[in-house]
Amino acid sequence: MQENPLPHQKIVFVCCNQREEGAVRTCCANQNGVLIHQELKEMVKARGYRTKIRVSKSGCMDRCEAGANVMIFPDNVWLSDVMVEDLEALVDRLVAEVDGSESTTADE
Repeated sequence: MQENPLPHQKIVFVCCNQREEGAVRTCCANQNGVLIHQELKEMVKARGYRTKIRVSKSGCMDRCEAGANVMIFPDNVWLSDVMVEDLEALVDRLVAEVDGSESTTADE
């Protein structure tokens, strides 16, 4: 096993879990998880942060009733009830944090 530094400053996991039709519990895919993943990925890419902010799909986070769910690492932040309308502000936040950490590192 090899240990490596993270290749990205932020990794954003979006739950895209799809439960079988007729399942008792809801799932993030039914709460726009897949759309949120696609839109978030495109927005990060459009701003030129694809190499700094990684947007990935995740499986079930077991918080389905509070979905769509998003986790941000290495911040250890969990976002629930995420809507497509929230994505612009989320990307603004991620970009500001990445830019802030770059200027802090550059000043050291």
